[in-house]
Amino acid sequence: MSAARSPRRPRADAYLDAHFDWREDIRGDRVGGVDDGVACGFGWRGERSVAYAAQLGTPTTPTGFRTAARLVRLADRLGVPVLTLVDTVGAANDGAAERAGAGGAIGALFAAIAEARVPVTTLVVGEGGSGGALAFASSENTWMAPDSYFSVTSPEAAAAILKRDPSEVPATADQLRLRPQDVVGLGLARGIVRPGA
Repeated sequence: MSAARSPRRPRADAYLDAHFDWREDIRGDRVGGVDDGVACGFGWRGERSVAYAAQLGTPTTPTGFRTAARLVRLADRLGVPVLTLVDTVGAANDGAAERAGAGGAIGALFAAIAEARVPVTTLVVGEGGSGGALAFASSENTWMAPDSYFSVTSPEAAAAILKRDPSEVPATADQLRLRPQDVVGLGLARGIVRPGA
């Protein structure tokens, strides 16, 4: 888990730059907001275009979820497959996020991905925490990077909910089974993608 949280590891934008020959971001949720922690757009590799929605390591705001949902719906209308990259501690959960409709925005992205007729592929590249990560994930085609984790909550939050001492966070992380091999073993991801593969 410490590798997934390392400030030195590549963020999702580095994966996008390495994968695509050329890419162009779209910005904004069309209701006046921009989340700089989410990159959405279309990229080209060889002769193929792919839409992407990528979290860049920050808590995702309602604007970020709405922008990603907008991208997925547009790609679906155009018949372009979608790649989502997960890297977030979770959804923004402050008062501003609640006033901006966090629950509805998360639900809209869940629905856009579930209803898409085009293939949606997910790669968890760092932290995959809480509903903020789950909303970006394909239920049928999720893959894990070696230094990533995917969980409904962080080990710290789980320990707090269970009223455990902070010293029990590592044991709680083990019990959550959030490491790539655990997530694959549980059938929640298809496999682990090694760099350069």
